[in-house]
Amino acid sequence: MADDVLETLAEFPAHDPFVLPVAHDGTYRLYSAAHGEHPGVVVRTSTDLRNWSAPRPVFTVPADCWADPSAAPWAPEVHLWRGRYHLFTTLHQPADALPPVRQGGTTFVLGTDDPRWRLAPARRGTVVAVSDSPDGPFELLDPSGPVPPAEFMTLDGTLHVDRAGRPWMVYAHEWVQILDGTVEAVPLQDDLSRAAGPPVHLFRGSEASWQRSVTPGTASLAPYVTDGPQLRRLPGGALAALWSSYRAGGAEYVQTWAISRTGELTGHWEQRGVLVGGDAGHGMLFETFEGRTVLVLHRGTGTQRVRAELHEVRLFPDEVQLAGPLR
Repeated sequence: MADDVLETLAEFPAHDPFVLPVAHDGTYRLYSAAHGEHPGVVVRTSTDLRNWSAPRPVFTVPADCWADPSAAPWAPEVHLWRGRYHLFTTLHQPADALPPVRQGGTTFVLGTDDPRWRLAPARRGTVVAVSDSPDGPFELLDPSGPVPPAEFMTLDGTLHVDRAGRPWMVYAHEWVQILDGTVEAVPLQDDLSRAAGPPVHLFRGSEASWQRSVTPGTASLAPYVTDGPQLRRLPGGALAALWSSYRAGGAEYVQTWAISRTGELTGHWEQRGVLVGGDAGHGMLFETFEGRTVLVLHRGTGTQRVRAELHEVRLFPDEVQLAGPLR
């Protein structure tokens, strides 16, 4: 596609979209994963959030990395930290098996009876890469392993800076490994290259307020997925955590959220309702250049048509409120 050909969000696939407003050139960047023959991370640009450029590659998995270069990254996002742009994305090494899922004396085999679709724990984790430009190219800070513990199967890491100015990676601990997925956080070194301490537990997928009628068991594992944590300070100082999961039986992917009224990362986290349903989720909040708060997420989870969409949002001291599609 020629660089001068523009597309709307409805015209191109975007799974786990992340939007970064870049003030110095008045342009929005939308990051997403590229699958197929050349897997990696791509960026599109827009000045109006309606018309987007052709995708340009900004990161590919290097051959000397711990991860499989042929496996497409997940959930890329870019944060400006200490004057440089830092890409957080999840990489995979399916050939590196982790111990099977066990609770007590029981070993769980997840997925279907067809061995091609069994969900066995394997190496997965979020890495950090850096560039002087939001358009890359990004280079890994540590090619030897992910930032969260390597024995954990983790995904969807994001940057959070606490009230003391300390950086953290907040991530999802994969339900495929622990059955009841969690959201956790690990403190980071100041250059974001490595963990600076042990992880801390924030909350479990089964704690979602709208899952309270679900009876725990092997038939209800799908509701305990945790995906896409994103944190945002609310007016007054409380901390909101956007995250995604499935309703009972795994029939519908949804965007939900939680609140830490103390404003501290460690909570206590109170689970709130569903913000957006209909197989939509993995959202994040950003500010437009005009000062509006916008939620970007994807719709079409589990289908061949996954598209990003934008919703205007209003933030209150104890509430995240959807205001309708962005006009």
